[in-house]
Amino acid sequence: MSDARRQRIEELFDQALAAAPEARAALLADRCGDDDALRREVESLVASAPPASGVFRATVAQAAVALAGDLPGARVGTRVGPYRLIEVIGEGGMGTVYLAERADDAFHKRVAVKILRWGLASPEATARFRDERQILASLEHPAIVRLLDGGTTEGGLPYLVMELVEGTPLTAHARDLPIRARVELVVAIAAAIQHAHQQLVVHRDIKPGNILIDAAGQPKLLDFGIAKLIDAGTAPAREARTLTGMALLTVEYASPEQARGDAVSVATDVYALGAVLYELLVGHPPQRLGADLLATLRTICEVEPPRPSA
Repeated sequence: MSDARRQRIEELFDQALAAAPEARAALLADRCGDDDALRREVESLVASAPPASGVFRATVAQAAVALAGDLPGARVGTRVGPYRLIEVIGEGGMGTVYLAERADDAFHKRVAVKILRWGLASPEATARFRDERQILASLEHPAIVRLLDGGTTEGGLPYLVMELVEGTPLTAHARDLPIRARVELVVAIAAAIQHAHQQLVVHRDIKPGNILIDAAGQPKLLDFGIAKLIDAGTAPAREARTLTGMALLTVEYASPEQARGDAVSVATDVYALGAVLYELLVGHPPQRLGADLLATLRTICEVEPPRPSA
C-alpha cells in the first residue's frame, strides 16, 4: 500500500469517527465515490475501533466522581486512620482541614486533620505536604500548632493530624485591644518564629490568617504548607512556583525577595511579621493587592510603604 493511500485511509477514518454514527455511511459514500475497496477498508477500521464516545464518557464520569469526592464536604463522616471527620473548618492552597475525633474508642480527643486535595496530588505537591508534616514534627513551641500524628489515606493522599486550635483570627482578636497589647501579641509570635528559625525553618507565609488566638490569649502560628528548610550547604536558588508560574506567596505580606522570586531567608519572615504589625497598627497591610499583579510586585520591591505614623 502506497503512503498516499494509507494517508487517505487515515484521513477518512478520522472523519468517520468524528461524524455521528447515522451519518457515516453517507459521508463515506460521498468521500470514497466509486472506490469500493477504500470504503470497505475504512468501514472495517471504524467497526473495529473502540467506542470513543463511551470511553470518553467513562473517563469524564470517573474524573467527576473523583473530583466530587475531593469537594470540601465530601469526606465528612468518613474515617482517616483512627479519626472520624466531623466538619470542614478550613481550606488552604493544598489541603482541606477537618474537625475530627478519635473513633477507635482508645480514648476521646478532638483534633484537626489536614488532607491533601485529590486534584493537587502531583508528586511536587505531595512532597511539599510531607515536608510540612516533617517540619511540624521538628517544632515544639507553645505558639506553634503541634503535630500529633500523620499517615496516608486509603486513596493514597497524605494527611497530618494537629492539635485543635479553637480561637479567633489575629486581626479580629486585636481589633479592640490597645496598641501595647497588639504589640505584645506580635512579640509572642516573634518568639515562635525565632524558634522555627533556630530549627532552620522559614515559614514563608506569615499573615494574620495563619495566626489564631486561643481562649487563653495565646497566639498559635499555623499552616507550614509552603515552609522551607534552610540548607546552609547549598547555593541560593530561585524559589518554587506553581504550574501557572505564580510564586508561592501571599502578595500583601510578601517580602521583596519573594516578589522577585529570589531565595528566601529568615529575613523573609521578619519582613512578613513587620507587615502583620503594620496592619495591626494601621488597619491594613503595607501593600495592597491591585488589579495589576506585576505592578504590585514591582511596588513591593521599589516603593517604601507610608509610615504608620502618617
